[in-house]
Amino acid sequence: MKCRLCTNAIKTSKYNLLTFLPLNLFEQFQRIANAYFLCLLVLQVIPVISSLSWFTTVVPLALVLTVTAVKDAIDDIVSTNTNTQNLLLLSSSEPLNLVYIETAELDGGFQKMLGSSVLCHRFSLSLSLSLSVGEVCCEAPNNRLDRFTGTLVWKEQKYPLDNQSVLLRGCTLRNTEWCFGMVLFAGPDTKLMQNCGKTSFKRTSIDRLMNVLVLFIFGFLVLMCIILAVGHGIWEYYEGSKVTGFVPREESRGPALSAFLMFWSYIIILNTVVPISLYVSMEVIRLGNSYYINWDRLMYYNRSDTPAEARTTTLNEELGQIRYIFSDKTGTLTQNIMTFNKCSINGKSYGTSLLEAVKLETEEVHNFFRLLALCHTVMAEEKNNDLVYQAQSPDEGALVTAARNFGFVFRSRTPESLTIVEMGVQRSYELLAILDFNNVRKRMSVIVRSPEGTLSLYCKGADTIIYQRLHESCSKLMEVTTEHLNEFAGEGLRTLVLAYKDLDEDYFSEWLQRHHEASTALEGREDKLNELYEEIEKDLLLIGASAVEDKLQDGVSQTIEQLAKADIKIWVLTGDKQETAENIGYSCNLLREEMTDVFIVAAHSTEDVRRDSMELEFLRTACMCKTVMCCRVTPLQKAQVVELVKKYKQAVTLAIGDGANDVSMIKAAHIGVGISGQEGMQAVLSSDFSFAQFRFLQRLLLVHGRWSYLRMCKFLRYFFYKNFTFTFVHFWYAFFCGFSAQTVYDQSFIALYNLVYTSLPVLGMALFDQDVNDGWSLEFPQLYVPGQLSLYFSKTAFMKCALHSCYSSLVLFFIPYATVYDSMRSDGKEGADYQSFALLTQTCLTFTVCLQLSLDLSYWTAVNHLFVWGSLGMYFIVTFTMQSDGLYQLHPPSFFFVGTSRNTLDQFSVWLTVFLTAVLCVLPVLVHRLIFIQFKVHQKKDQRPSPQRRTKIRRSSTRRSGYAFSHTQGYGDLVTSKRFLRRSAAPRSTGFTPKGRSPGFKPTGRSAGYSPSSKAQNNKQEVEPTELQQYRTVQDSTF
Repeated sequence: MKCRLCTNAIKTSKYNLLTFLPLNLFEQFQRIANAYFLCLLVLQVIPVISSLSWFTTVVPLALVLTVTAVKDAIDDIVSTNTNTQNLLLLSSSEPLNLVYIETAELDGGFQKMLGSSVLCHRFSLSLSLSLSVGEVCCEAPNNRLDRFTGTLVWKEQKYPLDNQSVLLRGCTLRNTEWCFGMVLFAGPDTKLMQNCGKTSFKRTSIDRLMNVLVLFIFGFLVLMCIILAVGHGIWEYYEGSKVTGFVPREESRGPALSAFLMFWSYIIILNTVVPISLYVSMEVIRLGNSYYINWDRLMYYNRSDTPAEARTTTLNEELGQIRYIFSDKTGTLTQNIMTFNKCSINGKSYGTSLLEAVKLETEEVHNFFRLLALCHTVMAEEKNNDLVYQAQSPDEGALVTAARNFGFVFRSRTPESLTIVEMGVQRSYELLAILDFNNVRKRMSVIVRSPEGTLSLYCKGADTIIYQRLHESCSKLMEVTTEHLNEFAGEGLRTLVLAYKDLDEDYFSEWLQRHHEASTALEGREDKLNELYEEIEKDLLLIGASAVEDKLQDGVSQTIEQLAKADIKIWVLTGDKQETAENIGYSCNLLREEMTDVFIVAAHSTEDVRRDSMELEFLRTACMCKTVMCCRVTPLQKAQVVELVKKYKQAVTLAIGDGANDVSMIKAAHIGVGISGQEGMQAVLSSDFSFAQFRFLQRLLLVHGRWSYLRMCKFLRYFFYKNFTFTFVHFWYAFFCGFSAQTVYDQSFIALYNLVYTSLPVLGMALFDQDVNDGWSLEFPQLYVPGQLSLYFSKTAFMKCALHSCYSSLVLFFIPYATVYDSMRSDGKEGADYQSFALLTQTCLTFTVCLQLSLDLSYWTAVNHLFVWGSLGMYFIVTFTMQSDGLYQLHPPSFFFVGTSRNTLDQFSVWLTVFLTAVLCVLPVLVHRLIFIQFKVHQKKDQRPSPQRRTKIRRSSTRRSGYAFSHTQGYGDLVTSKRFLRRSAAPRSTGFTPKGRSPGFKPTGRSAGYSPSSKAQNNKQEVEPTELQQYRTVQDSTF
C-alpha cells in the first residue's frame, strides 16, 4: 500500500505566522458579541441613522481583538521537534546491536531492551549503512504502539520485522552511546503522534452560555427597538406635524420611513445592553487569576524547583466546575519508586525479622533470595565502581535489589549463564531457558543448572496463577501463605508468589528439543510455546511470597478523599495491568474492601467495545460504580473514554497525566493538566495547567478554581445588572421624548460610564473577592459543589439579574422624574429642565451600582476601597470639570451642560432622591437574602448531624496483585538469543562488595527503593489514613 508520508516536523501549536491572523480572527468572531459589534460598526458609519460617532465602537472593538490576539499568541507556545521519527534499528554501540530504551512517555513503562532482529552480529556498521540497496515493506501509519509488521528485502533475502526492531518516537535511549537506524515514519505519521489527537479550541461553559445569552440579549434588543420604532411611527403620524417649528424634518420622509430609520438609531443607542467592555474585562480577570496560580507558593515543588503554571488564561473559571477527573497512574499517582517491604517464606511472615533469618543461614530463606537473584531479565552494569541494575519494570528492579541487599547479589549475565554472589561466594549458573512473561501467563520462569549440576526451574507470578500449578503436597503451606498475602494486600502492597521444581535431565533434554522446534515454527508459534510452558510449569513447590510497596506521591490519598467530598468523580486510565491498577487503587483509597461488586469490561479491541452500542453500556455501568479504573488502554482509548463522558454526561472534565501517552486525553478533556515528572515534558507542553505533584490538584480546583468561578459569576451578574439598568432607563425615557432616540444622560457620562466610573470597582471584586479563605475552601470541599451545578451563573440567574435591572431602571427613572417634575429650586428658579433631570438620574445610577457592588463584595481589601470610593470621587471630579465654565468657553457646542452640576447638587431634595432611589433599588436584594438566611437557619435546626471521627483503618483484602512485569511481552528470548552480550565486567576474586559496604558481607535489612531512573530515593513517609469517604448512589436521569 502506497501512501503519502509527512516530514519529520511536529507542531503542537494552533497557529503559525501565516495562519495566526485569519485563524485567530475566525476564533474571536465565533463569539457572537464580537460579530454583533462588527455589525454595529457598519451601522454607525451611516449618518442618517447614527447619533454616535463611529470611533466609539471601532476603538473598543480593536482593543478587544488586539488584547485577545496577543494573549492567544502568548498562550500558543510553539513546540516543534525535528528529530522525531520511528526508526528501524540497524546497529548500535552495544555488542550484537542491542539498545536499551525507556518507554515511560509511550506506555508508562521503564527500561527495555531491543535488538536488531534483522542484522545479527556478523553485520558490520559499513554493511548496515549500505542498506540503501534494500527495500522495506511495512504497514501504513497507525496508532498501535504494541505492534509492527513489515518485511526487509536485502541481498535477495527476506527478513521479518516486528515491534522489537523499531525505535518509536517518545522512547529514550539509555546506556547506549549511539545507534543507527532507518527512518520508517516521521512527524505526524509516528505512532505517538497518531495517538495524540488534534488540538482543539477550548472554551469554558461560561463562554458557551454567554453565546446563548448574547443571542437572547440581541433578540430582546431588537424587540425593544421595534417597540420604540413603532412608537415613533405612531407619534410621528399624530404629533409630528405639531412640533415642526422645534424639530425640522424632511417632507419626503413619512412616518413609516422615519420609524424604520429610528429602529436603527435605537439599535445604536441601546447597544450598551451588550457592552464590548465586558469581554475586555473578562480577559483581564482571567489573566489576573492565572497569575495567582503561577504565584502560589503552596503549589511550588522545592525538590525539582517547579512552580505551578497556568499555560492558558482562558479556562480559569472552568476549574471551578469539574465533575470528572481522568488520571493516569504511573508517574501521576505514583513516584515510580518500588520498595521491598515484607515477605512470607515457608509459612512464616517476615518484616524486620528477615535480617536475623538471613544471618542464621536458613535454607528456605536462602532459596527465596536465590530465586529473586536468578529469575528475572535485569541487566547489570558498573558505573563509578557501583553496580547498577537496568530493569524491565520497577518491581523487578526492587526485587533484585532486595536480593542484593540481603546477600544474594546478581552480578552479570550472558546468553548462557548467570553470575551471582551468594553470601560473599561467587557462583555461576548455566542459563538454559527463559519462559518469558506475557499478559496471559502472568508469570515467568527460568531453567538453570547450578555449579553442582542440579537442574532447577524457578518461577514467580500472580498467586492465582501459581497456585494452580503447585504440587498437592503444598496445600497446607498454601493456606498459610494465603493468609499472609491477604495481610500484605490489606496494607496496599504488591504481592508475588515464588515457586520452584527440580527437573529430570532426560525429560528436559527432550522438552528442550521440542521447545526449539516450536520457537522456529512459522505458524502457531505462540500457541505451541504456551503448551510447552504449561507442560513444564506444573507440580511446583511453593517457596513463599514477596510484598513490594509501590510508593505513591505524597498526599495522593488525602487529595483523592478531598476531591471525592467535593463530589468529583475520579477515573484512572492506565496502560498498566489490572492487578497493578487495583493495588494502586487500594493504596490511594479509590478502592476499599467494602466494595464487593466488581464489574470487568473486557475486549480485545476498541471496535469490540464500540459495537452494538457497547460504549453506552460501558458508560452506564461505569456511572453506577463508585470507582472506575480502565486498564490496558492505549493513549487513543484514553481520549475516547474522555470523549464518551463529555458527549453523554454533559459534564466538565479534567485529564491529568505526565507522559506523552497522556497527551491525547489531555487535549480531549475540557481542562488538561500536565505533571512535570520523570516522563518528559510532552504532557506539560500540551496541557492547560501544569505542576509537579498530584496533591496540588486539590488546591488548583478547590481554591483557585472555585475562586475563579465565583469571581467570574459575580462579575457577570453585576456587569449585566449595571448595564441593563443603564440601558433600560433609555427605554423608559423614549416614551417621554417622542421616541426621538435622544439620550437620557450627558454624552460624557455615556462615554465614561463603563470606562471610568464602574470599571475598576467590578474588576477589583473579580480579582480580589473571596467568600471564604483558602483554608476554609480546603476544609470544606462541599463548597465546590455549587460550581458543578452552575448555581452562581446560569440562565435562571441571568433572568433574575434582568428582572432586578428592569425594576431598578423603573425606580431610577420615575423617582428622579417625579422629583424634578414641576419643581422649584431653593433660589426660586424652575428645576424641571432636561440637564438637571439627566444629572440627577446619572448620579442616582452611579450611587446605586456602587451600593449594589458593596453588597456583593464578601472580602474588602484596600484595593477595593480605593476602587469603589475612588470611582465615586472620580465621577464628581469629571462631572464638575466637564460642566465648568472654562470648558464651555473653549468649545460651547460640546459642553452645553455648563453649570448644571453646581446648580443641581446643592439642593437637599436632590441628595434625598439619590438616597431614596439607591435604597429602593437594593431593597429586593436585601429582602431576598434575609429570607434565604432565615430559611437556611431553620433548615439547619431541623438537622441533627452525626459526629464524625477520623479513625485509623486496617484493611484486610483478598485482592492481590500479580506482578507488574511490563506493559508488553518480556525480552527473555532476546536474553537467550546469543545476539546480546554486554561488555565483560572485570573479574572479581571472590564476591562483589557493593559501594559503601565494608569487606565481608553484612546484611542491610529492608531494600532501598528502586527507581528506573537510578536517582536517589525519598524516605518513606508514614501518613495516617484519613476518614473514608461515604458515597451515595445517585440515579442518573440521562439514561
